[in-house]
Amino acid sequence: MAYDEKLAGRVRNLLAGRKGFDEKKMFGGLCFMLQGKMICGVLKDDLVLRVGAENHKKALARPHVRPMDFTGHPLKGFVFVGPAGCRTEKSLSSWITGAVEYASTLPKNSKRKAARR
Repeated sequence: MAYDEKLAGRVRNLLAGRKGFDEKKMFGGLCFMLQGKMICGVLKDDLVLRVGAENHKKALARPHVRPMDFTGHPLKGFVFVGPAGCRTEKSLSSWITGAVEYASTLPKNSKRKAARR
């Protein structure tokens, strides 16, 4: 199993019904997107969150959180949350809500820019 399917289902349930919600298999795990912006994902048994550079240090101060170092180099603005950090629905919901709020502040991709990719 490349990712925790139970955790992915919990995330999926929290995002269900939101306009522009999508999911894609990426990085050997599952990535969740809103309006084309990655907000979070599940890789192995970790929750991957996009918290933004300005929230990175604050997120890392929380229990069970470590830098996202998928490539061996920490990626600022993204963190891994271990299973204990998102065990309850309240904690998972808090993380997902924060990621959605951050992603909603990002500029929209222009169609021209998206077409070039």
